[in-house]
Amino acid sequence: MAVPVSQAWTVATYVLKQKLMGRKRYPLVLMLEPLFRCNLACAGCGKIQYPAHILKSELSPEDCFKAVEECGTPMVSIPGGEPLLHPKMPEIVAGLVARKKYVYMCTNALLLKEKLHLFKPSKYLSFSVHVDGQREHHDFSVCREGGYDIAMEGVRAAVAAGFRVTTNTTLFDGADPNSVRAHFDEMMAAGVESMMVSPGYTYDKAPDQNHFLGKAKSRRMFRAILSNRNKEWRFNTHPLFSEFLMGKQNFECTPWGMPTFSIFGWQKPCYLLQDGYADSFQELLDTTNWENYGAKSGNPQCANCMVHSGHEASAVDYNFSSLKGFFVTAKKYMFSSLYPDAGAEKLLNEWRPEHTNPLIQIQASASAAKTELQPISGD
Repeated sequence: MAVPVSQAWTVATYVLKQKLMGRKRYPLVLMLEPLFRCNLACAGCGKIQYPAHILKSELSPEDCFKAVEECGTPMVSIPGGEPLLHPKMPEIVAGLVARKKYVYMCTNALLLKEKLHLFKPSKYLSFSVHVDGQREHHDFSVCREGGYDIAMEGVRAAVAAGFRVTTNTTLFDGADPNSVRAHFDEMMAAGVESMMVSPGYTYDKAPDQNHFLGKAKSRRMFRAILSNRNKEWRFNTHPLFSEFLMGKQNFECTPWGMPTFSIFGWQKPCYLLQDGYADSFQELLDTTNWENYGAKSGNPQCANCMVHSGHEASAVDYNFSSLKGFFVTAKKYMFSSLYPDAGAEKLLNEWRPEHTNPLIQIQASASAAKTELQPISGD
């Protein structure tokens, strides 16, 4: 399996409990953001454009533990910013592991190799390394030449040390499906446990607004990428979420499924939008106008969103909402498909990279306190 059996069992029993309790809205994964500062300045990121005093702020370990206990979910994702810049990240991770939470610590891996000794391998801990494709495409996406080689050095070091390692790939307009498929082969060869892939979201704060995918382009691209699979590929996503990306399923967003807690509090309504904050998780549930979000709402900010943080929880909820959902999902896990598709094969063979404007490069210090915009070339 792409995840340990113990993790799959823990998540399944947790969701069943929520269903038996009659909870319509429940969290699946806590998105815990202990800081926003980063040692990269990616043009598609909307997290590091804050003023210096915000970028210097961070959650304490106690803040993190309180949020996790309040939320109650068995899984915690730690994005950022770059979590390895937090001086107490080893303490935070150790505390979550001690609480038997399944932790995905997101990282660009620039510091992973040198800080690896501060962590202990555990079935509860996975380093989720952000790798946006093959070398050239990754370096272009993160706006740093040589970033891929450093990240992969960290991946190999973590795998060799016995850690669980997954990868997280975000795709933007102009991505080449053939290259993405080759990237999957490379990740499997590097020994990663499993992979996650998702289209990028149009952050309002992102300097580059020209490379985000709309729904039609997303479905076409993911159909080409995820059909006719290599049997060695392992994905750390619900199979129905993959089908959603390919245009085979239609899920509405469940923004409460992956709530976000940061230095500002509980973010309304989700990891991607900032429409205010709540002081407690219960307040988040009670005071957010959930009907104003998701594709059906007509909210233009949600119109083209297909990302993992909004829709994978929807696939999981469908899994446990009816006998049909349960048996459909069970079949997907027991008899996993390589999704043979002659039309998708034709798409791959005929795919031609579209001409796009160059990404914007942001020169930033390690604290990301200062930014300077300038274009970089790339095709």
